[in-house]
Amino acid sequence: MNFELKSLTPAQAAQFPADALLVALPDSLPKAMAASPDALSRLAVQALSDLEAGVGQMLPCYGVDGIKAPRVVLVRAGDGSAAAVRKAVAAGTAALRQNGIERLAVVLSLLPDDGAAVRMAVQACADASYAFTTTKPSAKPRALKRVTVGVSDTAAVRGGFDVGKALVTGVEFAKEWANRPGNHATPTHLADAAKGLGRHPGIKVDVLGPKQVAALGMGAFMAVAQGSAEPLRFIVMHYNGSSKGDAPVVLVGKGITFDTGGISIKPAPEMDEMKFDMGGAASVLGTFAALAELKPAINVVGLIPSCENMPDGLAVKPGDVVRSMSGQTIEILNTDAEGRLILCDTLTYAARFKPRAVVDIATLTGACVIALGAVRTGLFSPDDELAAALQKAGDTAGDLAWRMPLDDEYAEGLKSNFADMGNVAGRAAGAVTAAKFLQKFAGELNWAHLDIAGTAWKSGAAKGSTGRPVPLLLQFILDQAQVKPVKASGRKSRG
Repeated sequence: MNFELKSLTPAQAAQFPADALLVALPDSLPKAMAASPDALSRLAVQALSDLEAGVGQMLPCYGVDGIKAPRVVLVRAGDGSAAAVRKAVAAGTAALRQNGIERLAVVLSLLPDDGAAVRMAVQACADASYAFTTTKPSAKPRALKRVTVGVSDTAAVRGGFDVGKALVTGVEFAKEWANRPGNHATPTHLADAAKGLGRHPGIKVDVLGPKQVAALGMGAFMAVAQGSAEPLRFIVMHYNGSSKGDAPVVLVGKGITFDTGGISIKPAPEMDEMKFDMGGAASVLGTFAALAELKPAINVVGLIPSCENMPDGLAVKPGDVVRSMSGQTIEILNTDAEGRLILCDTLTYAARFKPRAVVDIATLTGACVIALGAVRTGLFSPDDELAAALQKAGDTAGDLAWRMPLDDEYAEGLKSNFADMGNVAGRAAGAVTAAKFLQKFAGELNWAHLDIAGTAWKSGAAKGSTGRPVPLLLQFILDQAQVKPVKASGRKSRG
C-alpha cells in the first residue's frame, strides 16, 4: 500500500480524484464555512449537526454534488488529538473496506496540523485494511492500493508522516511472520526473513546453528530446542546508523515458533495460538524493517534465539538441571517456562556489545495477561531512567506499557535445592518472578523486559497478530538517537 502526503484545502479535496474521501471532523467548525463555495465545507458543517456525539461516529454519503469522489465518509475526530484521529480513521477505513476502494483520500485539513495525528492516521488506515493471505488463498486481499493524506501544511507534519509510513512497514512485517502457522514460520524460516532484511544498506545479519550455539555454551537455549526435529537458529542482526564505536541499543526477541509446553504440555484448547509465541522475535524483525526505511543515526543490535518447544523422547524433563552460558545452573521445574531459558543465554550474549540499553521482548507469562489484559504491555526494569524512556515511547506511539515491580523479595520462590535457581516460582506474581529470573542474567546491563503476552495478538473472531510493540520500540530507538552517543568501551558488562 502506498501513502502520499499532500496539501489539500477542502475545495481541493472536493475535486481530488479518489474512489472515496474520508473526512475527519473536529467537534466544531467555523460558522463561516457554511457559506463557503466548496461542496465539502458545506457538507462538513451540515454533517456535524446530524452526527451523534462521540469520536468515530460516521456519516456515509454517495454521489454528492460538487464532490468528485463517488463516496464520502465524514467521521467525528473529537479534539483532533492523535488518539482521536487514530480511532476516527480506523472506524472510517473499516467502513469502506468492503467496498473495494483502491484510492482513498484521508482529509485531515479541517484539523490542526499535527505530526503525531498524521502518524496515527497512517497507522490506523493500514491496520483497518490489513489482510493475511499467505496461507489462505480464499481470503480477500487488501483492495486499498493508494492512500493520500491531505493536510493544510505538509512541512509541519512531514516527520510524523515518514515515521507512520515506516511503522506500517515494520508492523506489517511483524504481523506477517507472527500470523504464519508454525510449519510456515520455523526457526529456519525466521532466519531467512532476517537474511532478507540484511539486503538493506546498513543492516548485517549472521545466523548461528546448533553447533555454534553449543560452542558458546548456551545450555539453557539448547535444552529447550532438544525435543524438536527443527534445528534451532540464533539470529544476530546489526543496524549500523552511527559511528562504529557508539554503543548500540540491543533488542532481544523471544522466538519460540511453536510452544507445546514440552513435557509440561499445555491443554489442547487454543494451543494453536502458541504459534504467536515468537511475537517478540517478530517485533524485532519488524523494528529492523522500519529502521531500514527511516535510517536514524544510531546503532541497533537485534538478537533472536529461535526454536520450537516440543515433547519428544529427547525433550528436557521437569527436574533436569542445565548450565547456562553465564555459568549459572537452572533446575527446569516446568518445561512450559521455556521462554526465559532461551532469553537468559541471549542476555549473557548481549553483554559482549557493551550496549547503552538492552530490551528483551517476550510473550512470556499468562500472569501478565491476568494483570494487564490486552491494553498495556508489562514493563520491568531496575533502572528508573530506562523505564521512563520506554514508558514515554509507548505513550507517544500509542503502544502503551505499564511499569511493574522488581522487589528482591519476589526472587525468593526461585531458590532450588539442586541448582543455582529454579526456572519458576509459585503462581503468585508469575509475571514478576519471570522477570526476576531474567534479571539474574542481566548483570550490570542497563536492562528492561517487556512482557507482551497480552498485547502481541488477539483471540476470537479477530484472531491475529497486533504487531505490537513495534511502535514502542521504534519510538524508543528514535528518542535514543537524539541522545548523545555512549561509547561502547564505557559500559560495564558481564559475559
